[in-house]
Amino acid sequence: MLSLLINSVYTLVFLLSAIALFFFMTTRGALLARALSFSAADDKSHVYPIYSDMWLIRLVDYQPVISAILLFQYHRLVGKITSGLRQLDLSNKKVLITSCAFGNVIPEVVKAALHSGAERILIADIIQNELVHARGKLGDLVGKVDFIEDDATNLKLADAIVDVNIMFFLLHELPHHLKQHALNEAGRMLRPGGKLFLAEFHRPDTCVLRALGWLYFKVFEPYGLALWDTHDPLDCFDSVGGWSCERKTYFFGNFQIITATRL
Repeated sequence: MLSLLINSVYTLVFLLSAIALFFFMTTRGALLARALSFSAADDKSHVYPIYSDMWLIRLVDYQPVISAILLFQYHRLVGKITSGLRQLDLSNKKVLITSCAFGNVIPEVVKAALHSGAERILIADIIQNELVHARGKLGDLVGKVDFIEDDATNLKLADAIVDVNIMFFLLHELPHHLKQHALNEAGRMLRPGGKLFLAEFHRPDTCVLRALGWLYFKVFEPYGLALWDTHDPLDCFDSVGGWSCERKTYFFGNFQIITATRL
């Protein structure tokens, strides 16, 4: 019996270590390898392979996996955004989703926007494979959606073209100098009175979660910790002005959704 228990513990440790190594190699490890390769940087250099390689995208993008990464708060976060969309009158208006995301957030947001009368949904992402993958989730809804390969920090869309913009866990993946650019672009494309729904990580309230979060970001997501202090989204909005913001946090402060209205 003791031998079985010991073997089970060893097996669990091995599996968890293998999973951690996999995610490290497809996130921060890849960034380190690129930095050492001395290859020319481009506007996609910060994108992890897990978000660009189609094989890796399909391997990882399963709802239970994504929910676990977000400490099983995924449904609550998506629900907050879709609830906000359903309360709006979007008749003959356009909605933008800035950057694709894993899980079912894309189809859920599209359905909620169409329920509120949206005329068109725009989905913009710098990686073509992400757009292809997102298209595959939409089924019959795809006819109401335009897929745009573009950079969230320097979009080619016209000014004041949409009434709602959704950013779901994008900022923490952007290098620090690009975070403000992404928010500036969000404001540029929103019409006056338009809303940005921003879901992101937040500085946890408890010491244990704060320590675990710090370790997670240090190992896997090197650009995420700045959201706790130097690049808190609310501070970024305040620094440029022209926004009215409300923030709600979840799971002991570990996650946040900011609803920002363009003044």
